[in-house]
Amino acid sequence: MPNHRYNKTIAGYHMLMLLSALDFKFHIEEEKIIREYLFQEFPFRVNLDSEMEVISSLQKDEWEPHFIKCMDDFYDEATPEERNNFLKFAIYLVKADNHISDIENEYIKMIFDAWGFSLE
Repeated sequence: MPNHRYNKTIAGYHMLMLLSALDFKFHIEEEKIIREYLFQEFPFRVNLDSEMEVISSLQKDEWEPHFIKCMDDFYDEATPEERNNFLKFAIYLVKADNHISDIENEYIKMIFDAWGFSLE
């Protein structure tokens, strides 16, 4: 698993991709949400093949530590508004297939807890 820091946009991409993989189903709506995130963050076309290679090379037991690392990297670079905006993307993503699994809920809760959001 890579040990370098990710910029917030790449960290966010990694987090969204991991969230989409948690239930082992990739829904077309999830892809649309990830594409919209990338469009907002990268208004130009960017090649993410190397990032996808990093994500796909992770073993299942590496997903959570990688997610936490990306969550911390994102937090370090993002403003509160950017964190809030990302959280909305993450929630839309896990709700995209009209079912939030326990593991998806757990990961979203990790973001809430780590970034100091209230669950009210």
